Amino acid sequence: MTAPAMCPAHGPGPDLAALVGRRLTAVVASWFSHRGERAAEPVVVWLRDDHGGCTFVGTGSDWCLIVSDDRPHADVDLGEWGRLDVRDAPHGTPFAPYLGHPVLAVRQEHAPGTGRTALELDFPTGTVRCESRDGDLRLTATGDPR
Repeated sequence: MTAPAMCPAHGPGPDLAALVGRRLTAVVASWFSHRGERAAEPVVVWLRDDHGGCTFVGTGSDWCLIVSDDRPHADVDLGEWGRLDVRDAPHGTPFAPYLGHPVLAVRQEHAPGTGRTALELDFPTGTVRCESRDGDLRLTATGDPR
């Protein structure tokens, strides 16, 4: 694991080692939509676990990856700019195949002056990488999710 570096705007976030051993029970995501068209990628995700925890993963305006203990919010109407729709995402993210699986390991990456830029969660059959890329949340999975 990379040595922790604190995001100047959002602080260090929670101790992510606490996720190890917990089972992913649900994923909630927020998607941006404009004029009835929904973006392909979620803006943020919330990961629920079997210990009652809920971990928020999103990006900051400083392009850091924000990770916090937080619960999903309601939909947000952005007026002429569109809306943020918050929904259960059992099939809408790379986390979906790992529902019910335990987290085996957690790794983070940091950049000087920015803070956290990536988070990887290992499951028994693969890994999901969350990263801030050009200020957008990018989620990718590797391995065999079966």
